[in-house]
Formats: sequence, C-alpha cells, structure tokens
Amino acid sequence: MAAGNTSSVIEFILTGLTDQPELQLPLFFLFLCFYVVTVVGNLGLITLIGLNSHLHIPMYFFLFNLSFIDFSYSTTLTPKMLMGFVLEKNIISYAGCMTQFFFFCFFVFSESYILSAMAYDRYVAICKPLMYTVTMSPQACLLLLLGVYGMGVFGAVAHMGNIMFMTFCGDDLVNHYMCDIIPLLELSCNSSYINLLVVFIVVTIGIGVPIVTIFISYGFILSSILHISSTEGRSKAFSTCSSHIIVVSLFFGSGAFMYLKPPSILPLDQGKVSSVFYTAVVPMLNPLIYSLRNKDVKVALKKTLSIKTLS
Repeated sequence: MAAGNTSSVIEFILTGLTDQPELQLPLFFLFLCFYVVTVVGNLGLITLIGLNSHLHIPMYFFLFNLSFIDFSYSTTLTPKMLMGFVLEKNIISYAGCMTQFFFFCFFVFSESYILSAMAYDRYVAICKPLMYTVTMSPQACLLLLLGVYGMGVFGAVAHMGNIMFMTFCGDDLVNHYMCDIIPLLELSCNSSYINLLVVFIVVTIGIGVPIVTIFISYGFILSSILHISSTEGRSKAFSTCSSHIIVVSLFFGSGAFMYLKPPSILPLDQGKVSSVFYTAVVPMLNPLIYSLRNKDVKVALKKTLSIKTLS
C-alpha cells in the first residue's frame, strides 16, 4: 500500500476474527450457520408481516423495518467475514472498505433509533391506550421512520467525514474482520485527539440518545404497569415489552462495551469479540426472539403455513 495521501491507498488486508489456523474452518461453518439463520429469520419475518393484514399495525411496522435493517447490515459484513476464514489474505479495496464502513454505520445508527421508536410505540400503547390510534397514526409512523433513517444517514456521513480527512501510511493491516472506525484510526498516521473526540460524540449520539429515550419510555411503562390492578393485565403488559427489552440489552450492551471505552481499557482483540454480538448474533436472535415470544407472530405463521398446505 502506498503511503501518504488517502487517494494513494489501494487496499487493506483484514486480519479477521482470529489468527489461529485450527479455528478458521469451525468458525467459518459457525458464522455461515449464523448468517443463514439471520437471512431466513429476518426475510421470513418481513414476509410474514407483509402477508398478514392483522400485523399491519405500528408495532409490526417497526418490527418489519428492524428485520430489514438486521438483514441488510448482516449482509454488509458477514460475507466478507466468511471470506476471511477461508482465504490466506482477506484483501478489501480502499473503495470497498469505505463503502462497507458507510453502510455499516448507516444500518447500526438506524437500528439504534428504530429500537427507540419501538420503545416509544410501547409507551403510547401501555401508558396512553386511548390516544394510541391518533398518536401512532400512519403519518406519525412514517415521520418516525424518516427520523430513524435520517439519523442513519447522519451517523454514516459523520463517521465518513472523520475518516476522509485521515492519511493512511505504513502498515495496511486492519486489525478486524471488517472496516470499522477504531482499527482504521490505528492505521492513520495523522489521527489526533480530535478524531477520537468526534468518534465519541457521534457514537454517544448513536447509542446514548436512543438509550435515554428507551429508559424514559420504560420508566413510564413500568410505572403504568405497577398501577394495573389485575395480575393478568400486568402479565400481558410485561409480555408485550419483554422481547424488546431483551433485544435492546443485547444490542446496546455490546455496542457500548465496544465503543464507549478507551482502547487502553478494552484491547482491540477483545473489541472484535464484543462486536460479533451486535454484527452477527443480535441480527440472528432478533427474529427468533420476536417470533418465539410473540403470540401474534406465531398465529400468523400457523395461518400462513396452513394456507400453503391447503393450496
């Protein structure tokens, strides 16, 4: 790789998840299985919501988009990751690296904000049920979705702007299985405190703001649930929110662990393992969590399968 200006950079080499040869093949099949389950699960959930009219409500509108985001960003990262397990050198062009990084940022930011939109939907459903139809009207849902993808664009452009002003020189080895901001900062010969500060601010907006929104929403939800007199009512309300809480904990927990700690506290090799959770495990688990713990989805699945069997 030529040193100097970013325009002279031709390619990077991704080191992958591990450099131990005996683990390459088992990890290839493990993550291939993860990816197949992710694709089948998320596309299946998208199809199920699309085919069943009783699922055409705000909660499943947002779930539809969550599945689309999970499928998309898993597809952005996993195929290249799988190549790293079977190729001696997993080379990615500079343009390919920047493209992967842009879409990774876009979909991760979008996921953060779609989860906060889902929390707001549950808040309105449980705390203001009489106003639900008006508050979560189709127009309101579309505006929320526009905000979700708008923040995705903001996150991607902000991180890309930070990267584009860097000069890459010397070692072309990216210590990761994907093009991510921290390992790229390590390769830059002109990165500074300002670059790290920009990363921290952008990540705080991407993780911190949605987390605060979700905590506030669930604070009001918990208060409302505790005021429900019937045990059955409380159980139903908790059941409605439990799937979302599990997904939020997995996604934001692993993301915050990776990006909101200084590199000296969290070595990059450990960060790679942490990033596996939100790039591979969470997209795979989301459709399973929402389908296995959701009565409406299970009913829709049985109905769809029975129609196919009869035909």
